[in-house]
Amino acid sequence: MAQTYLQNTSEPTATLKALKKRRWGGLAPYLFIFPWIFGFVFFTLGPLLFSLVISFFDWPIVGKVTFIGLDNYVEMFSNDPLFWKSLFVTLKFAALFVPLNIVVALGLAMLLNQRVKGSAIFRTAFYLPSVISGVALAMIWSWVYSGDYGILNYFLSVLGIQGPDWLNDTNWSLVAMVVASLWGQGSMMLIFLAGLKGIPKDLYESASIDGAGKIRKFLSVTIPMITPTILFNLITSIIAAFQQLTLALLLTGGGPMKSTYFYAMYMYENAFKYFKMGYSAANAWFMFLIVLTLTFLVFKSSEAWVFYEGEMKKQPQKKLKASTRGRS
Repeated sequence: MAQTYLQNTSEPTATLKALKKRRWGGLAPYLFIFPWIFGFVFFTLGPLLFSLVISFFDWPIVGKVTFIGLDNYVEMFSNDPLFWKSLFVTLKFAALFVPLNIVVALGLAMLLNQRVKGSAIFRTAFYLPSVISGVALAMIWSWVYSGDYGILNYFLSVLGIQGPDWLNDTNWSLVAMVVASLWGQGSMMLIFLAGLKGIPKDLYESASIDGAGKIRKFLSVTIPMITPTILFNLITSIIAAFQQLTLALLLTGGGPMKSTYFYAMYMYENAFKYFKMGYSAANAWFMFLIVLTLTFLVFKSSEAWVFYEGEMKKQPQKKLKASTRGRS
């Protein structure tokens, strides 16, 4: 009897231990992700919501804070010519930078995808510029673009071409910013390279059997298979174009004649030069809406040109009805 009693009393103890293990086992994943959640709430989501709040205030760094409603947004659209100037410059920069960034990154990825000796060395060499800080990159390009002793104009003079003063000429300053921005796109190149590595070789073999050449293989096999990668890099390029600040701030300061006065620099000066934090927050939220709208349009258009392996494109409803009638 004593032995039976001891067995009965040990069963609840074992059950409690099992429940405690389950409880702590369920909490363990949340404990691991807690640092990220904490950082996101206090350093990303919190400042984001706070910037939305102060966009409705006259919020100087030092002085009285006053609620003004939508006055910051009204001022931005109706009484600030620099707003429209900076927005136009940024849109023009994005129109040049985004397609060139994707084409250059894809071209480099295709070169690195070839089976040649020392390909790992070339991958490292092409990726290294992307880890250089923005300040160091600006110093390098200020030397390259210098009208007096720049290496770019030196090579042009060897060819008998008189190079312009790149950073002080309104016709070339924005082009110079685009080229300098293309320098550090090693991350996008690696993403394209990963996409190229994921294309099944059977597709190229089938295309060769059908008599397809290199250009046809590229257009009919490579491009369709990496369209999800192109979609991702397109969106990140659009976001990067609207966030361009460091190079312009250090190389040109927005000049000459505001030809490189980007929207991000406009926000920066409103906040830290003129100390209008509320007005700058309103500028930032308008830029957020622009990027959100462009991203939405890209996602909507992706239904027509992005191909996901194993999925068929949705046919229009009229065609489906017509096909079903024909079969019946």
